[in-house]
Amino acid sequence: MRKISAVLTALGIASLSLAVPAATAHAAAQPVHTCKDAWYGATSGYFYAYDGINCVGFLGKASGNDSNWGNGSGPFQGGDTNKASSVLNKGTSGMAVAVYNGTGTDWGGGYSCLARSEYYASNLSDDKFSSGAGVNNGISSHRWAWNSECYGHFLK
Repeated sequence: MRKISAVLTALGIASLSLAVPAATAHAAAQPVHTCKDAWYGATSGYFYAYDGINCVGFLGKASGNDSNWGNGSGPFQGGDTNKASSVLNKGTSGMAVAVYNGTGTDWGGGYSCLARSEYYASNLSDDKFSSGAGVNNGISSHRWAWNSECYGHFLK
């Protein structure tokens, strides 16, 4: 009887040891779900935009300015315009990123800024451009700017 109990105990322990690595492997395969995770994985020197909240649904990244997210040139193109719901600033110059609801190098229309010290804005639904229009799904261009150029219009 002791041999049967010992064999059953050994089989139970062996089956548990097989289940633990499978659960651990599944947990490691989970996608990024927060802007904090995205910020740590982002390349220094870039501005990022995402289609969904919490930095999910990568739209693109840029180390320079892009005056028209809807055209066929620059880091953001075509369908990227008016789709961003979260943004991330991993710039290295200390500059903010000014996002606009207009296009063109005159940087007209309403704007709002993401300061370098803020890192990211995970949900743009409560943010407004200087014109009063909503930022969520409203960004059409961006440029790097000093905080002093933002005149108090910052993303939350």
